[in-house]
Amino acid sequence: MSVLSDQLVTVAVLAYLVAMIGHAVEYALGNARVRVGTPARELVGAGVGASSDGGSGPEPAVAGATVAERTVAERTAARARAAGLGAVAVTVVAALLHLGALIARGVAADRMPWGNMYEFVLTVSFIGVAGWLVVLWKRPTLRRLGLFLTLVMMLLVATAELVLYTPVVPLVPALNSYWFIIHVATIVFSSGIFLLGVVPAAAYLMRAGYEQGRRSFPYLLAKRLPAAAALERLTFVLHAFSFPIFTFAVIAGAIWAEAAWGRPWGWDPKETWAFISWVVYAGYLHARATPSVRRNVATWLAVLGFLTVLMNLFGVNIFFEGLHSYGGLD
Repeated sequence: MSVLSDQLVTVAVLAYLVAMIGHAVEYALGNARVRVGTPARELVGAGVGASSDGGSGPEPAVAGATVAERTVAERTAARARAAGLGAVAVTVVAALLHLGALIARGVAADRMPWGNMYEFVLTVSFIGVAGWLVVLWKRPTLRRLGLFLTLVMMLLVATAELVLYTPVVPLVPALNSYWFIIHVATIVFSSGIFLLGVVPAAAYLMRAGYEQGRRSFPYLLAKRLPAAAALERLTFVLHAFSFPIFTFAVIAGAIWAEAAWGRPWGWDPKETWAFISWVVYAGYLHARATPSVRRNVATWLAVLGFLTVLMNLFGVNIFFEGLHSYGGLD
């Protein structure tokens, strides 16, 4: 089962790569400038208007366009939509492979697959992509965000496989408790949603800049993303949903620490960075609810919050020693 899990992870990485390429094709076709005849008419506006599938894509029926121009534009839009839908289908396949890898890993280890950094990153990234598919089911107009989401998933899962991989080993005795499931499950779930939430947050910052007239490279990437308001709203909803779960996870960790080590809080490196993450995310939600704080300022706090999560996951496990040193790295 361990070998099967490893193989499924490899295929999942390739599937995420294919999905990313499909989204990139949709993105490129949506940004294509179709010109027919003399003088040429620009049929694709720069970030203006909405396509029939809800993105900020081309609108084939342009006033004053010739029949030939409309035909070319319609075909381009159809190809873009087909590429995007195909990318979503491949993302579903990748997520199923990802889930299969986790199940096989858990069966091989005879425990929940959260015992080290490798397993933790695999699980967090799966929660992120599963959450994305739920969002996409509810809001298909956000599909073009999939380019950035699949890129993040591919990089995370590939990093887990190539850098963080650890053979299946028994659970560290200190983790052999029912609190392992309660605390780690909620940390994993909330971290996965935070991972998903940082994607629209970063996309919003780029899209908002583009809508404000900035034309440098980072902002041009957001040309065909959904409207800034939709991205900002999604960022808030995801963080507002995940923050109470993360809060419970921190409290559950303190209760477990009291039972295991005789004290609820000791400013261990992971505890310290968990508290920093909690403060930053609380600051984001407070800033988001304060009318005088600009939305882009609040969104930067959401991005900063995820950077603290990454620090807690990678930095603390690699550079610090503490009671939570279960990363599995040599």
